[in-house]
Amino acid sequence: MEGERVDSLLGFINLRPNNGDESSAVNLSGQVHQLPCCIKYDGPCPVSHYFRPKSTGIEVDGLKVEEAHFRGRKLQGVTIFTSRWLLCSCFAGFVLGKKSTGKRKVSDTSEENSTCWETNARFDKLTYWNHDTCPTKDDVLLRSFHWFTVSEALHKPVTAEDLVSTSITLKKS
Repeated sequence: MEGERVDSLLGFINLRPNNGDESSAVNLSGQVHQLPCCIKYDGPCPVSHYFRPKSTGIEVDGLKVEEAHFRGRKLQGVTIFTSRWLLCSCFAGFVLGKKSTGKRKVSDTSEENSTCWETNARFDKLTYWNHDTCPTKDDVLLRSFHWFTVSEALHKPVTAEDLVSTSITLKKS
């Protein structure tokens, strides 16, 4: 689905960068952090001057733990690669920007007057942080990635070989 446009009654999502050149999308890998707090600011900030994660040398469940401080609170986090957790390199994260293509009336759902979301940046790894606890593979964020495997299995077409092997297994039971 990457690079395709998904139409709906309310608008569409274009996963290609603004000018259509996929190489022009800003790569934010290694710069995306999920903090366990809410920051009520949306704008530029010299974050790298103040937020400086450091490796701890500790590894938990195969995850290399990092440490940082935010407003005096100790954070422990790990960097995850979407391709590792999703077992497929076809997944990536996107930063979307809303681009209104014109004013719309409630009754007007034509493409010319719909809302458009376009890719501003992409990433294939992110760092998530915990307060007070060391990150593990049992954290909610990491467990949520398992849904992609379940979803793929549920939506995968059933082949004749699958039916034969299942019927053989059922006959043995």
